[in-house]
Amino acid sequence: MSQQTQRVLIALRQMIVDGAFAPGEHLAEVAVAERLEASRTPVRSAFAELEKEGLLTRAGGRGYTVRAISPDDIRDAIEVRGALEGLAAGLLAQRGLPRNVRALLADCLARGDALFAAGMLTDEALEDYHDLNMRFHAAIVEACGNKAVAEALARNDSLPFASANSIAIDRAAADREFDRFRLAHMQHHLVFDALDRGEAFRAETLMREHANAAMRYAEIFGETPVEAADFRVITGRL
Repeated sequence: MSQQTQRVLIALRQMIVDGAFAPGEHLAEVAVAERLEASRTPVRSAFAELEKEGLLTRAGGRGYTVRAISPDDIRDAIEVRGALEGLAAGLLAQRGLPRNVRALLADCLARGDALFAAGMLTDEALEDYHDLNMRFHAAIVEACGNKAVAEALARNDSLPFASANSIAIDRAAADREFDRFRLAHMQHHLVFDALDRGEAFRAETLMREHANAAMRYAEIFGETPVEAADFRVITGRL
């Protein structure tokens, strides 16, 4: 994914999160591109990614519409993801961590350490975290040795905020959000340690907890009625 597409994707996801686009609202490439001061190509790519994440629905040949989301939609998807990724981590710990996968995970951790050492998350840092978070999760699933787990996760990723790609940030609460992402990164360190030691039960438990930490966003989502005129949620998959 190009840097411009990733930037547009994060911006669009956050706009949906913030209620800038209401459930059922039609989104057209040209209008959104003009609003974001971007070209149509990254907007088109971002639309396709958001459809995969379950945030947009294709409207025939006329662009996309914003999907209505309930707290239960988020909660159910996160529960399934926690079970599947926990299983993947447990299986990988049992198999033993291959040298190349260990190196990839360690690189993600080192990059994350450098980002959080700055004490704040800029837009560029958030893009970097988005990438390393996606790589960390994908590496565990791909290396677990069970294709059924990967296929089940791929299906679950089409549900709202279930995908590891679905990161949003509340800029109005920057300190809290920094702590949230830093905690998620610390959990990555713990998962890595369990994998590296071959501790299958611990790895599975930690990965489940890592996913289920996002449950509070389903609760926040439920604090406000899901209506076309009032759609707000602070959420993110870590």
